[in-house]
Amino acid sequence: MLRQFIGFILILNITACAELQEVVNQLPEGTTSISNTEIAAGLREALDYGIDKQVTKLTQTDGFYKNDLVKILLPEELQKVDKALRDIGLGSLADEGLKVLNRAAEDAVGTATPIFVNAVKDITFSDAKGILLGADDAATRYLAGKTESSLYSEFHPIINSSFQKVGADQIWSNLINKYNSIPFTTNVNPNLTDYVTEEALKGVYKMIAVEEKDIRTKYSSRTTNLLKQVFALQD
Repeated sequence: MLRQFIGFILILNITACAELQEVVNQLPEGTTSISNTEIAAGLREALDYGIDKQVTKLTQTDGFYKNDLVKILLPEELQKVDKALRDIGLGSLADEGLKVLNRAAEDAVGTATPIFVNAVKDITFSDAKGILLGADDAATRYLAGKTESSLYSEFHPIINSSFQKVGADQIWSNLINKYNSIPFTTNVNPNLTDYVTEEALKGVYKMIAVEEKDIRTKYSSRTTNLLKQVFALQD
């Protein structure tokens, strides 16, 4: 009986070793000895792909406005403005007000794309392997944590310029004035530039995360040898 048991254990060990070897054989050459520097380079490449393939979509007409993942909605303070204007028959003006917020974001992201590219280029990963083996958006969240504050200060004036460029400042000035003239309402004076800057940045990071997840979960999306080698480690 003891001999049979020992024989059974040996068979299990041999089978497990064979399966493990089969997995290793399927990994790209050199995967098992990838350095932290190479992993960091692979993570940066994945983030670059997120900017190139996903963030550029935001710069197109309706890139924000018709993308439910990132569409900029009205802040809570302005939801009462929206409702009040619709109640008095100014629904088309309310619609235009929402649309131009998204238009400003679309225009600004197109101008600011090099800022995001440089942010990815300059980022250093203190624990590249830990991030690689983390959640589907781990690299994007790490990027956001390291860059969001500095990018905000660079992105804010671009949003402000885009507000003027797409006419959002005039439309919202007219819209707010009409609302403030309605009897029995409390006047509002929101800082829409700050709000749209924050929402546009969230949208950029969210779209980078979309591509990161795609690379993590779909082998076909790993279009370079580096991506194949690095992300094979987390499969």
